[in-house]
Amino acid sequence: MTPVAVVARGAVSALGAGSEATQGGAVGHAPAALARDDFELRRAGLRKPRAARAVLGPSPDDADRARTLLELVSRELAARLDAAVPGWRQLRLALAVGTSAGGLASLERALALRAEGAPLSQGVARSALYDGPLCALDASFGPGAPRVQLLGACIASTFALGLAARWLEARHADLVIAGGYDALCPFLAAGFEALGATTSGDPAPFRAARDGMVLGEGAALVALMRAADAPNTEGFVLGFGASSDARHVTAPDPEGRGLARAARRALVDAAVGPEAIELVSAHATATPHNDAAEAAALRTVFGPELGRVPVHPFKGVIGHTLGAAGALETLAALDAMRRGVLPGAVGAGALEPGFGARLLETNVAGHAVRCLKLSAAFGGANAALVVSTEPGELRAARSTRAVALLATGPLVTAPELELLAARTRLDELRRSRLDRASALAVTAAARVLAELPALELDPETTAVIVGTSAASLEADERFDQRRRERGAAFVEPRRFPATSPNLPAGWCAIAFGWQGPSVAVGGGPGAAEQALLVGYDLVAAGDAEHAVVITCDDVGPVTRDLYAAARLELPRDGARALVLGATGGLPLRRPGLTRPDPGSGTTS
Repeated sequence: MTPVAVVARGAVSALGAGSEATQGGAVGHAPAALARDDFELRRAGLRKPRAARAVLGPSPDDADRARTLLELVSRELAARLDAAVPGWRQLRLALAVGTSAGGLASLERALALRAEGAPLSQGVARSALYDGPLCALDASFGPGAPRVQLLGACIASTFALGLAARWLEARHADLVIAGGYDALCPFLAAGFEALGATTSGDPAPFRAARDGMVLGEGAALVALMRAADAPNTEGFVLGFGASSDARHVTAPDPEGRGLARAARRALVDAAVGPEAIELVSAHATATPHNDAAEAAALRTVFGPELGRVPVHPFKGVIGHTLGAAGALETLAALDAMRRGVLPGAVGAGALEPGFGARLLETNVAGHAVRCLKLSAAFGGANAALVVSTEPGELRAARSTRAVALLATGPLVTAPELELLAARTRLDELRRSRLDRASALAVTAAARVLAELPALELDPETTAVIVGTSAASLEADERFDQRRRERGAAFVEPRRFPATSPNLPAGWCAIAFGWQGPSVAVGGGPGAAEQALLVGYDLVAAGDAEHAVVITCDDVGPVTRDLYAAARLELPRDGARALVLGATGGLPLRRPGLTRPDPGSGTTS
């Protein structure tokens, strides 16, 4: 792709706000974990209440913490843009923002009030939706700019940066604000603890004795422009790739094949080989299975050259910031490269067997120009970027391809298990484990494929995009009810994965073997438009030959109560799928995005 420049940034993490948020220290500095015993998580009853909280100023007790994070970074970014790109408000602006949990802290409060029979105010109900925190962006960037929220769990902000680059290359915008955010709350921490993913000590990424991660929180937004138009730069995005494991909803492919595919696609997009990469910004959760899978992916991508490549596991310092992780880690890598630092890693001791790369215990002097950023998530989703301190060759933008509508399936209002048995790869046990939203999405996909009996979708190049307004509200209540009744230490791990809005996309990839990009979008009004736009743009850019775009909402009592209190039109229960392709079918124009007024009671 044609290089895209980072012209300004805003960030906050456990390290601090502004430039401190991604500052890894000088040469000779030994990185240290910022995790601490967390009062709120201990009070909630967690057995492992360690966390790396973002550094925030005082705010009202009832303030949504995710919204506060976004307000902080958006103000910083806008101020930096005023200095770096005067007149930026006259440019064609778009926003791509990623999250794992959205307004989950507010939803946690709303669910508790609802369980007590207390009335829900419009403000509380609106904040509790997955896109509730995004209103924090309006003061800095205006309420009218088109935006997409990527509900991509831990790949969310990495995918957002890649999507932003696609928009700029195709000249759909002149300036894109991209990044991600997530805030901590007991609901979230209880789920990861139940899965056995967290540690009671400090994380030790890629060390043989590692036993889990520490959750963090933060936000990062960057302003991106085409490199040829940028008046100044803090770094460049040169390539983007995304893929699906198509294997398991929570466990990675042990061989790291899906992550390796995403990495190779990003390298091809950047027109560089692995020999040009001088630093890897790793996903590095410090959990046994994820680190082992990522090490395998690195061996696949770099082969015998892996021994020369330093790996930067920034989560060890600031915790796993979920939807903010990709953007914060990308900025940390760019910061280190600009300062001539090869960053060190938290932890000591023997390395993961077969790791093969360089893991430095302290920061050392070194000149790195290009970095490979890796991210992985629930649902088996993967995303990768190639970022650099130099633009490289200013290549001409690729021509975007025409996109056609190949088929539209019927509205599905109930899972069809016999159809899934006949037309998917899911065995009886997996079919029985589908949450309702995922079962609806997979059924809708199976029904639309029945409309295309003569067309075989290539698994390696088929993307799946799920647009959802309600997201996982019903699954959230089922999980949180048990937490409220029994305490955080006694929640059911099997219920937690369904609280990720990205899960239906992951189940679709698994059910049909699709290995292209997969992600959910939305979390509020306009979700269907967002999904169609993302699917269209992935096909147009060549990231997928086909995109199965699904609108899916599991509408139950919680969704009805929240939407009624928020005075929004209730989403339609059920799922519908369509298939986009680069050839054949009915030619489509690129969809536009409208921003419904949250107070108008209308949705798209």
